[in-house]
Amino acid sequence: MSESVSIGQLTTPDREWATPASRAVLGVVSAGGIVAAMLVPIGKVGLGWTLAVAVVACAIVVLGRIDERRHVQAGWLVLAVGLGVAGAVRDAGWLFGFCVVGAAVCLSLSVAGGRSAGELARGSVAVWGSGLLSWPRLVVGAWVAVRSRQGGVRIWAAVGVGAVLVLVFGALFAAADAAFAEVVSSLVPDFSGVPGPSVVVFLIVVVLLAGAAYHRGAPARAGRPVKRVRLVEWALPVGVLLMLFALFIGVQVAVLFGGDAYVTRTSGLTYAQYARSGFWQLLAVTALTLAVIAIAARVAPRRTAVERGWLRGLLGGLTAATLVIVASALTRLWLYQETYGFTVLRLLVGVAELWLGLVCLMVLAAGRRLAAAWLPRAVLGSGLAALLGLVVLNPEAFIARWNVQRYADTGRIDTAYLGTLSADAVPALADLPEPVRACVLLPHAARVTDDSPTEWNWARAAARDLLLRPHACETHG
Repeated sequence: MSESVSIGQLTTPDREWATPASRAVLGVVSAGGIVAAMLVPIGKVGLGWTLAVAVVACAIVVLGRIDERRHVQAGWLVLAVGLGVAGAVRDAGWLFGFCVVGAAVCLSLSVAGGRSAGELARGSVAVWGSGLLSWPRLVVGAWVAVRSRQGGVRIWAAVGVGAVLVLVFGALFAAADAAFAEVVSSLVPDFSGVPGPSVVVFLIVVVLLAGAAYHRGAPARAGRPVKRVRLVEWALPVGVLLMLFALFIGVQVAVLFGGDAYVTRTSGLTYAQYARSGFWQLLAVTALTLAVIAIAARVAPRRTAVERGWLRGLLGGLTAATLVIVASALTRLWLYQETYGFTVLRLLVGVAELWLGLVCLMVLAAGRRLAAAWLPRAVLGSGLAALLGLVVLNPEAFIARWNVQRYADTGRIDTAYLGTLSADAVPALADLPEPVRACVLLPHAARVTDDSPTEWNWARAAARDLLLRPHACETHG
């Protein structure tokens, strides 16, 4: 039989998927899955999610998947744990959902790595694929461990004895002290029903950790030579596009940056029409232009100084024009929000536009020396960092503060929408005067309940401290 694979081994014998997993790998993978399944509070954002992400990150380190790219891989792990912290401090479900996906991508990249755009795309899911393929190793390894006369059966016997001792003495302690019984009941998962969600969490973590243990990376492939085109073949379409940008910006200066003055001078144009007109089209223009720049930079020749000069000039001009479009879209969005108030969607779109502007600046920096090997990783890292920045910003509290200030200035407020926000917004909404305060906080009071230790969340704890019994709700438009 082939030798078992040791922790952190990057290369395996032939027929690797039939090679039994070592006891060490089995222990780390199974322990990580069990602990995560016990910690994760199903159906609720809480501290357990944060601890589960930290446990998975520690298991990846124990599996020895930090090699010569130590600083890069450690950075992905730190970013994953940072995104996982959202479960302990923020109550917004949509934000936490984004953070979970981002943390999963970071955990995979901490093992698979990648530099180019294609490598990063594959690396963000590669470990999950490796984990799904490694199930024969886990099954065979577990069978070998049980059948082994060198301690497999004894280990399982020891686990069984320990479980019996914990159950017996735990039951006695719980019967002797009500406070201890309450703590135990909050920590131990409820298996009275079908423990489907906990099993799903266990399997997901097992797949991730097994993939981390046995991911080998993509096989080395000879790099294909980039097919360059002639100068005129790329410069002509890009130059025409740049002239179109210049014409649009020149003709529409008043529209792009007219603001309040332009709206009030234009008959029949409302704030909503001004802000909405063209915003989504300008957002699409920004994204498509970045794609055009990426393609042109790949196929454009750069053998001579003249070719490099055309590349810098045209793509630099197109990137600068894109920054103007970004500024235009943000201007429209800001006016719309100032007039009609902030919402989650409007804030997210604004953050996305700001990130695209940052990408444009990075493209300009890469184009200065025509060296962009660092760019794909910087683009992905900055996007995930922007998501972490949203966690720090506390978007729903930010939205609530702006709407409270707008009510103070204009007397207008959307109580129905503010009532749909999470507990993150409660401290800001508590500053509203009565009776509007009671009207807005009434839905929140019904949702903020006591949490178990793994369900504890800082935002909900702060909301519980602030919420009072609501008074009569009176509608204010």
